[in-house]
Amino acid sequence: MSDFEALTPFERFAFRLVRRMNQGAWKRFWTWCQSTLGAGWIHLSTYNIMNVYGLEHVEAAAHDRPLLLVANHRSFFDMYAVSTVLFYRTKWQKRLFFPVRGRFFYQSPIGLLVNLIMGWWSMYPPFFATGDHPLPEKRAFDKFSFEVLVDLARSGPGNVIGFHPEGTRNKNDDPYSFLRAQPGVGKLIMESKPQVIPVFIAGLCNSLPKQVARNWNRQDVIRIHFGPVLDLSEHLAKPDRLRTHKEIADAVMGKIAELGEKDRTIHRFRRLSNQSVQSVDKRIDGSRNS
Repeated sequence: MSDFEALTPFERFAFRLVRRMNQGAWKRFWTWCQSTLGAGWIHLSTYNIMNVYGLEHVEAAAHDRPLLLVANHRSFFDMYAVSTVLFYRTKWQKRLFFPVRGRFFYQSPIGLLVNLIMGWWSMYPPFFATGDHPLPEKRAFDKFSFEVLVDLARSGPGNVIGFHPEGTRNKNDDPYSFLRAQPGVGKLIMESKPQVIPVFIAGLCNSLPKQVARNWNRQDVIRIHFGPVLDLSEHLAKPDRLRTHKEIADAVMGKIAELGEKDRTIHRFRRLSNQSVQSVDKRIDGSRNS
């Protein structure tokens, strides 16, 4: 069976269309749309409450090699916020790719439309045999899709791949909790050996109207922490097998958790500081009224 035989006619059409949009002049055009139109409205929806830490680590990375951003996953808008920060606060040329589950984005016209409007076709490449409801008959295609992802992470100046090691969105209310890291990210790192930067994200919700409202009422701030490029040489020297892939995934997730602890400390200190300021203001107001 060929890689594409397991796909439906529409899935084959969708994949070939999106692959073409992620190559050559088309990719440059859609990247321009993403950096202006897409990042523009996200910036307008978040700039009042966006706090970014550690961006110097991204700037210090080599821009002539691919960069793999590994982040926790709690909101539909995680990577949109990260990409907006990169477009607005860094100047080097970049091309973004976000591997996704193909069941929605590649199985219906609505999914394709969302990929265009929200991602400017950057939700690529797709995977079908993963997640809570995998389609095992498409494993052969997923192997092909993984090879595409490895090529993007192995070579290409300015290639930036956004990846969630947890594999799915964490719905726990605790922003500092994490799901178990999946070995797929370890396999990708071992085969492509990109520069790997951990990212911790907190403060985003899953409703676009609510998120826009938060930008004006400042109900909850968004925090994005970038860590330094990871040294995974000790793991990469080990045999290429599932156990090693899982060890790499756990190491990466551990670094994301460290950034989470840093955020917990900063966020707690800010809350206490705000409470102290509010307490002083109340005392001043009370003395004025007396």
